[in-house]
Amino acid sequence: MERKTISVTGMSCNGCEQNVETALRNLDGVSRVEADHEADTVDVVLEDGVADDDVNAAIEQAGYDVKA
Repeated sequence: MERKTISVTGMSCNGCEQNVETALRNLDGVSRVEADHEADTVDVVLEDGVADDDVNAAIEQAGYDVKA
């Protein structure tokens, strides 16, 4: 398992947090997700082998931007 904190812009409320969390939970290999719109972060726990590109794409498809 690997834990990552991802910087995400565009979240402005609890609903935004839920959108990001739902998008990431739909990915295989994601075991825990916690978004924080006030800190502009998403903490995620992933199984080994989950690609960063897949995580970033899920966040972006939900309508938010991943900061590099």
